[in-house]
Amino acid sequence: MSSPTEATELVSAPEQPHHEVVIIGGGFSGIGAAILLDRAGFTDYLLLEAGDGLGGAWHWNTYPGVAVDIPSFSYQFSFEQVAGWSRVYAPGRELKAYAEHCVDKYDVRRRTRLRTTVTGAAFDDVAHLWRLEIDGSDPITARHVVSATGVLTQPKLPDIDGLPDYTGTVMHTARWDHTVDLTGRRVAIIGTGASAVQAIPHLARTAEHLTVFQRTPIWCLPKPDAPLPGLARAALRSVPGARRVSRLASQAFVELTFPVAAHFAGLVPVAAVGERIGHTHLRQAVKDPRTRAKLTPAYALGCKRPSFSNAYLPTFNRDDVTLETTSISEVTPTGVRTVDGTEHTADVLVLATGFKVFEKGNMPPFTVRGANGLDLEKWWEENRFQAYQGVSVPGFPNFFTILGPYGYNGSSYFNLIETQSAHIVRALRKARKDGATRVEVTAEANADYLASALGRRGNQVFFQESCGVANSYYFDVNGDVPFRPATTLETMWAARRYPLDAYEFTA
Repeated sequence: MSSPTEATELVSAPEQPHHEVVIIGGGFSGIGAAILLDRAGFTDYLLLEAGDGLGGAWHWNTYPGVAVDIPSFSYQFSFEQVAGWSRVYAPGRELKAYAEHCVDKYDVRRRTRLRTTVTGAAFDDVAHLWRLEIDGSDPITARHVVSATGVLTQPKLPDIDGLPDYTGTVMHTARWDHTVDLTGRRVAIIGTGASAVQAIPHLARTAEHLTVFQRTPIWCLPKPDAPLPGLARAALRSVPGARRVSRLASQAFVELTFPVAAHFAGLVPVAAVGERIGHTHLRQAVKDPRTRAKLTPAYALGCKRPSFSNAYLPTFNRDDVTLETTSISEVTPTGVRTVDGTEHTADVLVLATGFKVFEKGNMPPFTVRGANGLDLEKWWEENRFQAYQGVSVPGFPNFFTILGPYGYNGSSYFNLIETQSAHIVRALRKARKDGATRVEVTAEANADYLASALGRRGNQVFFQESCGVANSYYFDVNGDVPFRPATTLETMWAARRYPLDAYEFTA
């Protein structure tokens, strides 16, 4: 029989979580976080993915022409650079294969659960752990949670009258149905964003007729793309420093075309140079001046996501392609009607209408309740989107986000994933060293970071007058653009040097 003391100790023993860390999301953010946590000694992790495969965007997006939109040399982890890309801008299937390669090489698959949807997360203030509700399964507990669900994950359907009554085939670009043969069929596509720019040239070559419904023209710049012949790939594999040099050149190109152009437009007029290149590209690619005028943006380069393509603009020279810029009034059972009464008949309707971004129920796509039941979505609604270095929010202990508000600066996602993971690892190492079971960013550190970000608005391209007509998903309901106004080098330095007293560590 146990003594009263032993019984008391048994009753009061702290609850131990199932895992030290649970990572939610099996895209490259989740994969990268898993690898880097493991390398830092945090081996007791579990990665949860709602889908039936890993790779995130590259698992779900399989529409014709899908490809990376920055050079492949940048679109990979710095610690796992490969030489096998077929092109400077790799097609989507190669990114999916790269994801599978990474999860196998770094033993992530063994610690992954697919088809596992998190429906809610609640912090236990007493036990200092998170309780995750799982659709159709038992809850999972974790000391720490890393939310890596991304923002470009949930397809956004257009709010157009009559869409449910359409009798043809409907597909969103993010959920492509490869059983549908478009050969000889009349196809209509709604949207001219980044996915549409890649898909439209391929659809035009297959369909009998393609009608493109454009609300806002996109800035389209020439794409420095080319096949990588076997000799080039051999050189990347065997020549010392070749991968480093190619990656450095690629990173410089990416840095110049987004972080510098967007966040330092008031200091470095890169966007003006880009606009001249864009206008020249449009003039050379499109023959008809009326069509060209329809494709000319009325807003500054950078207000919304631009695209790079050598095939998109010339597609509108085809006789079997119609560019429609009159507003849509409704979808009919057999096509799309515009406000002037014209009906465009279509057998297949493709929705290239993007994703939910700063909308409710998306970031993250499950309810998060922090200390004292604080609701994350409601807190953001009342206080604006914000997170310390894009990672942590006060009131939500032991909860970290990859590329949360003010975490993304426009650089390569891979570089940012590594940067955000480095930030998280530093906090967790400090907690482990101190024996702390609760890690929470201070309200003061978060407020200072937000003030610093907002203080740089004057030089950002987003807040000039012309952006008001861009219809950009960059802007949230408050008119903010929760991107990190910093160079990539600054984000890397900050992740490795932020003062650890920005967090409170409690045993």
